[in-house]
Amino acid sequence: MKILARGEKIRTEELKQKLSSIDIDWVVKDDTDFTGTNLRDFDIIFDLNFDDREGLINEYAVLEAKPVFVSAVKKQLAQCTLVYDRAVHCALFGLNALPTFINRSLAEVTALSDKDKEVLQQVMAQLQWDYKLVEDRVGMITPRVVLMIINEACYTVQEGTATMKDIDTSMKLGTNYPHGPFEWADKIGIKHVYEVLAAMYEDTKDERYKICSLLKTNYLKRESFYH
Repeated sequence: MKILARGEKIRTEELKQKLSSIDIDWVVKDDTDFTGTNLRDFDIIFDLNFDDREGLINEYAVLEAKPVFVSAVKKQLAQCTLVYDRAVHCALFGLNALPTFINRSLAEVTALSDKDKEVLQQVMAQLQWDYKLVEDRVGMITPRVVLMIINEACYTVQEGTATMKDIDTSMKLGTNYPHGPFEWADKIGIKHVYEVLAAMYEDTKDERYKICSLLKTNYLKRESFYH
């Protein structure tokens, strides 16, 4: 099986780790330059940075029946295809491809077209990857929950109720989360946390997603919480 993976290194490495038990011929790209790359040569394409720079829909849409998985957390999959005013011929799927969410037992996936659901089932069986088909919406499911918790944790620190370290320790011990909110935010990346929350708030106008100024400040300074 030949797979093309495009995206920042932290995400492509996580994908390779997730699929490490499968015999795969990998080609990894960290940018949008596909010069000299024939996309039709690949069995599956993963674009893990797609909702940051979705202009590559023009390259993927013409690939007849080709399974293409793209990151679609900051934008709905349907929204990402708006820039392409012709028929999408590839089998296009949205993936929760935020860092730390790829190498999980269950993938969150959306499908642009109902007709491609059988293709999705076949491909995921080949990859030996369980999945949940979810509604095509900004934030999907798990990111909405985790990022809301991170945002609320920021408000708690900002109000002086507890320290970041105390909150991280309490969440890990009390809820058995793999990371505390601030540790998790650093692993996901402050940029991604902020931009997904901003997209969710814009989409829903729900006050639960209104970004805490502590998080916004770290985003603007490009600083992690434990810098």
